Amino acid sequence: MKALVFHGSGKSAWEDVADPGIQDATDAIVRVDAVTICGTDLHILKGDLPEVRPGTVLGHEAVGEVVEVGSDVRMVRPGDRVLVSCITACGRCRYCREGSYGQCRAGGGWILGHLIDGTQAEYVRVPHADLSTYALRGAVDSKDAVLLADIFPTAYEAGVLNGRVRPADTVVVVGAGPIGLAAIATARFYTPERIIAVDLAPARLDAAKRLGADAVASAGDEAEQLVADLTEGLGADVVIEAVGVPASFEACTRMVRPGGHVANVGVHGKPATLHLEDLWIKNVTITTGLVDTYSTPTLLRMMAAGQLPTSSLVTHTFPMDAMEEAYEVFARAADTGALKVVLGGPQHDALTIRTP
Repeated sequence: MKALVFHGSGKSAWEDVADPGIQDATDAIVRVDAVTICGTDLHILKGDLPEVRPGTVLGHEAVGEVVEVGSDVRMVRPGDRVLVSCITACGRCRYCREGSYGQCRAGGGWILGHLIDGTQAEYVRVPHADLSTYALRGAVDSKDAVLLADIFPTAYEAGVLNGRVRPADTVVVVGAGPIGLAAIATARFYTPERIIAVDLAPARLDAAKRLGADAVASAGDEAEQLVADLTEGLGADVVIEAVGVPASFEACTRMVRPGGHVANVGVHGKPATLHLEDLWIKNVTITTGLVDTYSTPTLLRMMAAGQLPTSSLVTHTFPMDAMEEAYEVFARAADTGALKVVLGGPQHDALTIRTP
């Protein structure tokens, strides 16, 4: 089959690799219909995640059709159209029993495109398939559904829920890329008084307005002054970091009010300074977190009901064999205006009928 293979910092190629096969009784093999590219994939290509070994197929988000299952798989079967989650869950270890699937200690967590071959391929092996795939039984567009493999649950869980967004809050989202935009959309569920989006790219700030931001500002002194002005100098109740660079994290800690929450979502490749000399007295809660995807079933129902603006985040589509071009467009988002790129993604207009 063809797949996007990582060959070390700054190097990847769409090339021939061996087809995946069943290795464990809980595996499923999925023929990939649609994939997307994550900012984390760009971090891998920069060398920010050294645990990703050369030779690994990248990608951790997909929609596709199950073509083969192991003997212990009970929830899906060949012919089922499924969402492949970015998080793999065994369902049995301590963390999975607590719903913390991202910390699975039995061969799960974030492994696809990280510790094992991922989804940016024509086929993918999905371990622990019963808890790591979600059946798509309705007329759901693949390019919409694939956004629920990672960005929406990540933004919602690690940003909005960890940040404890509440009615009448002032929420600042630093970084208006796909994750930041999904955080804006899902923060609206809790009727905050205002949402302020911060980014360097005017196109992304425009997108933030369309997704529900009440005010926008360019990153830097302008943003910090705007937050101070709108909160009478108090600071924001919740600040969500969705970039993953030291300057943005440190800015978040300056914009939060005493007693507020900073929810870090961005993937950091370098150390950030924690200014405890300023923060120790402010009763600030700082959370970090890999997504657990416990919210995926809820978000799928909301998407089916038309309550998630998934389509508005997809700015570019490509055939699967244009993977390298898609990476180039996504990596140059400031120039191309790319938010989310989707490869593949056929339409499904008929209901899937399952027989006993």
